[in-house]
Amino acid sequence: MKRSQTIKSQKEFNYLIKNAKFKKNNYFVIYYNINNENKTMYGIAISRQVGKANERNKLKRQVRNIIDKNQKLFKNNYNYIIMIRKSCKDVKYNILEQALTNLLEK
Repeated sequence: MKRSQTIKSQKEFNYLIKNAKFKKNNYFVIYYNINNENKTMYGIAISRQVGKANERNKLKRQVRNIIDKNQKLFKNNYNYIIMIRKSCKDVKYNILEQALTNLLEK
């Protein structure tokens, strides 16, 4: 995932969370909405309740890796916010990858 494909501003996050469609499972909540640009944009959010900074950063790195591996599952011209839930804390990478790809295929 390139830096130009990331959503950073709090306004965009809040707008997507309030107005976009969503799908969820035990590990993730994905908000998605069509955009006017010619590229797909991603945002990753995680709560402080999940753990210390190094644990949260590890989960975000794993999710970014899953996004890079499964780029074809994401639709073009969409914004995605992927919220990582607290239940992801002690789960292995393979299970996280399955959960996210199954959620995207729905």
